[in-house]
Amino acid sequence: MKPSREQSFSRPALALELAGLRARLTEADETLRAIRTGEVDTVVVAGKLGSRVFTLDGAEHAYRVLIESMNEGALTITDDKTILYANQCFARMVRCPLEQVMGGSLRRFLSAEDRAALRTLLKKGGMSGSKVQVLLRASDGGRLPAHLSIRRLGRSGTRNATFGIVVTDMTESRYNEERLRTLTRRVVQAQEGERRRVALELHDNITQLICAILFRSQALADRLPARDGSSKREAMKICEMLGKTAREVERISRNLRPGVLAQLGLVAVLRGTSSEFADRTGVPVELVCAQLAGRLPADTELTLLRILQEALKNVEKHAGAHNVSVCLTQQGAYVLLAIQDDGIGFDPDLHWPGRKGKAGLGLLGMRERATYVGGALKVKSVPHAGTEIEVRIPMAAAARAAG
Repeated sequence: MKPSREQSFSRPALALELAGLRARLTEADETLRAIRTGEVDTVVVAGKLGSRVFTLDGAEHAYRVLIESMNEGALTITDDKTILYANQCFARMVRCPLEQVMGGSLRRFLSAEDRAALRTLLKKGGMSGSKVQVLLRASDGGRLPAHLSIRRLGRSGTRNATFGIVVTDMTESRYNEERLRTLTRRVVQAQEGERRRVALELHDNITQLICAILFRSQALADRLPARDGSSKREAMKICEMLGKTAREVERISRNLRPGVLAQLGLVAVLRGTSSEFADRTGVPVELVCAQLAGRLPADTELTLLRILQEALKNVEKHAGAHNVSVCLTQQGAYVLLAIQDDGIGFDPDLHWPGRKGKAGLGLLGMRERATYVGGALKVKSVPHAGTEIEVRIPMAAAARAAG
């Protein structure tokens, strides 16, 4: 069967159209290759207001090879978030072909909240060191936590500023942080369990033994004749020492397992801890507790108590302070505990864990406890000018941790 006249005309036309499409596709591939390898320094981007010409500064071949070999995403954008350049790593992050990334808008990969945060940084000029945490929205609907480091590069063309952005995938970092929080939670729970066990041992065994020895020593002292004054006085001193030992063991047991916390509440226990410290050390403690909106979760109350105990222990051992102030307040959705002394102070850069110098395990423990209930701990100290420890715990986060 011979083809009709209409079919004979359409086939050559179709062949010509296909050849044209192949040529355009080849040209587009060559253009993208030239942009990635640094063979061109200018890109024309079509927009609502017509075509705009952008100059790609620093597009040398070696520079592009370095950017493409990075394990982090790299972008060059305009102030209206048009992507002039992106490396393959960023395209993989957003799970989108590179040719669909370049020339498009960065807005498509950001939530409304993240767009606003990025817009604020770009309006400020994207000075060196500008950083923001975002959640990238991949083309397949996935979410990727990322850290953007922004730097202003200059102006492209005549009017538009350009910015360089390094995009760091925070997935592994977030995973490690979550694992650390889980480990911290387990460590804190193990510590409290061991504290309870030791407290019970002290209360049920050691304290009772000391009290039994005290009673027998008292009975022995009473049977000593009055004429044997020196022996009687020595026996009474032994009884007095045993009494002090029993009270000290009871104090340690009570601090290890503050059962009255659930019964009397945080303010009463903070007041008792402060009074006990002042009586024992002679260092006065000024305690100010504001009225809280409600009872805090048990984990939060225990965390605040432990931080106060550790801070007062540091004051006793190291600060040489003459006065201590403790303030418990509520600021909006946060509960704030501030402990300040007028002691010798220290350099936090040398004592904070992870820094060079002697690591402060007490500070590390306080920070871990604050993190355990979703809070944060800050230390302000200057040598010879005292120390202030401040812990802020969001009440909602604390409630979730307790649940």
